[in-house]
Parts: sequence; C-alpha cells; structure tokens
Amino acid sequence: MLLFLSVPQPRPPGARTRAGAARVARWRRQRLRLQQLRRLRGLLRGLRGRPGAGSRRRGRMALCGQAAGAASLPSELIVHIFSFLPAPDRLRASASCSHWRECLFYPALWPQLRICLRVSPAEQPRLEFLMRKCGWFVRELRVEFAAENYLSGGGGPGDGGGADPGTGGEEVEALQLSTRWLEVLRTYLELVLCVLVSIRNNRIQQLFEEILSNSRQLKWLSCGFMLEIVTPTSLSSLSNSIANTMEHLSLLDNNIPGNSTLITTVELERFVNLRSLALDFCDFTAEMARVLTDSNHVPLQRLSLLVHNVSVMHKSLDNMPNDEHWKALSRKSTSLRVYIMAFDIKSEDMLKILKPSIPLERIHFDSYITCVSGAIVDLISRQYDKFLTHFILMNDVIDTSGFPDLSDNRNEDPLVLLAWRCTKLSLLAIHGYTVWAHNLIAIARLRGSDLKVLEVTEESIDFDQGELADQDVDPVHNLIEQVSLGLGQPWHAVMDIESLSVFTEPNRHFYREMQSFSEDI
Repeated sequence: MLLFLSVPQPRPPGARTRAGAARVARWRRQRLRLQQLRRLRGLLRGLRGRPGAGSRRRGRMALCGQAAGAASLPSELIVHIFSFLPAPDRLRASASCSHWRECLFYPALWPQLRICLRVSPAEQPRLEFLMRKCGWFVRELRVEFAAENYLSGGGGPGDGGGADPGTGGEEVEALQLSTRWLEVLRTYLELVLCVLVSIRNNRIQQLFEEILSNSRQLKWLSCGFMLEIVTPTSLSSLSNSIANTMEHLSLLDNNIPGNSTLITTVELERFVNLRSLALDFCDFTAEMARVLTDSNHVPLQRLSLLVHNVSVMHKSLDNMPNDEHWKALSRKSTSLRVYIMAFDIKSEDMLKILKPSIPLERIHFDSYITCVSGAIVDLISRQYDKFLTHFILMNDVIDTSGFPDLSDNRNEDPLVLLAWRCTKLSLLAIHGYTVWAHNLIAIARLRGSDLKVLEVTEESIDFDQGELADQDVDPVHNLIEQVSLGLGQPWHAVMDIESLSVFTEPNRHFYREMQSFSEDI
C-alpha cells in the first residue's frame, strides 16, 4: 500500500486521538530504553582508532525492534577488540558465537605466533588446526617442545639407557626404551613436518609481486585493505610497458606504518595512461598533482581519496595539493570528479582539506570520536553545489545527551541548505545526527524525485513539541506520508540498519562505491 495515496476512513469520534497518543507514548518509551542501552554499550563504541565501522544504534523513532547484540557487531570492530587482548583471552572471547570465532584468526592479530607443544600424537590435530588457520600469513613462528616429554636416561637408539647388555632383563628394558625413543622421534618429526608443510605457502607478498611482474595486459589494479599484502615496493615489480598502459590504480591501506606510502611521485610518473586513481589522502601530495597535470599524462577522470585519522596522526597534511593544484587538475580534465571518505577527521583538518576548486562529487563522513560540524556541511553545500551528488553523514559517538543537532544556533538547517543548493544531489544518508521531522519533509520537497535515495535511521529523527502536542495528527504517519509525497515514491525510515553496509561496514562500502565510481567513465 502506498501511504501517500491512503484515504482517511470514517471513524468514531476520538479514535484518531487515542491511537495517535498511544503511538507517541510507545515511541517515547522505546526511545528511553534505547538511550539506556546506548550507555551500556558505550564501552564498545568508545574504543579509539578502530579500523572500520562501529555497532549502530537503533530505535529513537522506532515503534518496535530489538537491540543489536554482540553477534551483530561488524567484523572490524571485533578484530579491534581482540587486538587489545592477550592470546588466551582472545580464545575465550571467540567462544561467544560463531561470528566472533570467524574473526579470531584475522591476520593482523597474529603477526607472531608462539606454540608450545608436548611431543605427543594428541597434539597433532590441534597443531594442524592452528597451521591451517595461521600458517599462510604468520610472519614470525616459534615452536617449542616441552622438555618433560623427552625420555630421560639417555634412551637413544645407540644408547642402551645405561643398561648392561649382558643381562637379559636389562636388554629387554633397553629395547623397550629404544622403541619408545623411536616413537617419540617419529612423533616429533611429524609435528615438525606439519609446521613446515603449512608455512611453505606463506608467500603471499612474493606471489603478489610475481603476478605483477608476469602481467602482460594489466589495465586495472585495485588493492584495497589487503592486510598489508601490498608493500611500498610492490609496484616496482611492474614493467614500464605495463605501467604505461595501466588505466586504473587503487592503493588503499590505512595500516601502513609511519610515513611509508604505497606509491611515490617518481613511481606515479610511469603511469601516463591513468584515468582513475584511489589513494590515501595523505599520500596524494602536491607533487603528485603536478605529475598528473603533465602533458605526457592523459587527463585523470576519477580520483578517490581516503582521509583516515590514523594517517593524519602519523603523516602531515603540509604536502597536500593547494587550491592552485586543484585548478590545474580541473583545467587538465574538465570531467575530473573526486570522491572523499573521511574517518574521524577533526573540523579544523577538514577545513584545510576541502579546497574550493576540488570537483567534489561524493563525500562520506564516518565518525566514532569527532562529530562533523554544521559549518563543514554548510561549506560543502556552498563550495560544491555544481558537482555534489552523494552525501553520507554517519556518527556513532557515544553521547548520553543525545545526537548532535547541526541546526543549533543557526537560522537554517545545514542539511536543508545542502538539499537546496546542491541541485544534482541524488543520495543522502544520515545516521547519528538529529534530523527534525519538518526539515526532513523540506529536504524531500526541495529535491523531489531527483533524490533517488534518502536513508535516515529511525533513531536520528526527532519531532518538535508542536508536532507531539497535536493530538489530532499521528506525527510518525504524517512524516512518512509527507516525505513520500515529496519524493514521489514510498519512503520509510531505516529500521534494520544492520542490513545496510554503509552503516555497518563503511570500509567495504567505500571500496565498492569507489569501484563503481571508477568504472563509470
């Protein structure tokens, strides 16, 4: 049933009033319960610097629904939690559920592995399991065999265990000891063989570089969040002929330590036919921008940049392109479009990054510590009104006082101004920021059917006191009806946020969107 086409039916006097009041009362009780739940889950969401998305809250506008449990946490958050635990505690925590067990053997958690074994056949299954899980990626492996399992008394094959061969009983004893020694030795060799067989395939980086060096017609190389498989020396494996014909290059990994980069300016000079590029923002320097504007390079059409707080902490923004560099890039290619994803970036850093001449088509904010300010949203709507098509605003900062309101101390809501100024806006997704119901209706009316996707989580929507005080109108039903009318299609707030990757797996969502963004040339 299309809600915006529904016709009011005759009902007894007072029936609508009672139903609306009961519904709002249920909504208020649900919001109170979820506020309490958020406080309880604050410890998990407050973990600093995790590699990806956090657990997402639900239920502020909800009339029904269950709270998300530990099993619904995204894999990246579980791995980050495991990274703080010693190995025995990781094993115990992984017993919580199958999803947690799957995250236990994430390669970044086990760069070093120390295994203590008894020389016993009973150890074989456990060792095989560990080697099957970790043998292909572990960088440092140490295997120790417990000394108490070796036979005492010099029970080697050439040593009768100190027995006198002239005595029959002692000969039997020596023979038994020798047999036991051989069994122990056989078991020991089998365990060692199990280890060696498992680690002989631990050549991922080498194999990756061999693939690059043996490539003959490679046009598209996309390496995103590949568990440090790609190294700063990987691209040197590509021949000049392949580098000269490469059309797309994606190198994204926010786990590269220190000031290391996956590509240098000198290396980029070889990629003269590049039409699409995806990099960490801190790696995209003014020198790289200058290289891309050289006459021997074809015009770059798609540029995806990942701005991560981890990179910003360890690398400087001083070398980033200035506004003149962006103007030169835009002159070189009038079809250049930029996609930026910002993880937990402070407002003062975003003000440095958002140069006026960036042809910004898509931007995705995801925050776990630092919220985006209304000034940043207002700046984006003014500077990029001719280009912006996608705007995603995610926040999972724990705050018992409620979600931040971007319209505080402002005459106009920045999100409404964004919808008004950015006439090409086709996707708007919001979670964790207060969106007033009347502003949501205004956004739908301003953009109409051109706004193909409007995703707002139920708990982000709030109503002013006037809407709640009107007992003749059901505020939830009225919101759904008015937004649907504005968009020209049925609309509902996002109820099951775990079903949408943009909320639960932002890294993966960005990578997929970057792929489609780059393919659309």
